[in-house]
Amino acid sequence: MFCFVKTFERLGSVIALILLVVALLRQLVTLVSFLIVAIKIAVVVIFVAVLVLIVLAIIRDRSRKRREVEEL
Repeated sequence: MFCFVKTFERLGSVIALILLVVALLRQLVTLVSFLIVAIKIAVVVIFVAVLVLIVLAIIRDRSRKRREVEEL
């Protein structure tokens, strides 16, 4: 009887350790996927900001050229 208890005790601790590793890996995968999504969103925001800055520079240059033409 004591042999069965000792066997189940070792088996239970191994199963608990495996479940703990699986839970930690699941959390790690969740964290990494969250960080990847955050990086993708940051890249898109930076891309949109650069496009807006380019458009503003083009508009500013056109208005400056119009003022130069009007002054002549």
